[in-house]
Amino acid sequence: MITSLGPYAGFILLSYGAATLAALGLTIWVVLDHRRLKQTLAALEARGLTRRSARAAARIAPETPMDAKLETQA
Repeated sequence: MITSLGPYAGFILLSYGAATLAALGLTIWVVLDHRRLKQTLAALEARGLTRRSARAAARIAPETPMDAKLETQA
């Protein structure tokens, strides 16, 4: 197989290896960063801070079940 790649087989295989390592490194970095951010967000929510999107949703529809909302519209 390596001989079918021609005289640049070493360069080609090294390039594939480098690209694979880079993709794997970025994937691991994203997964670890996601876990860290989830922990940070949980800690902030435990302190009582909420997300802006949650506050906006509470202003629009203050904790009413969806079924009750549909019954009142009918």
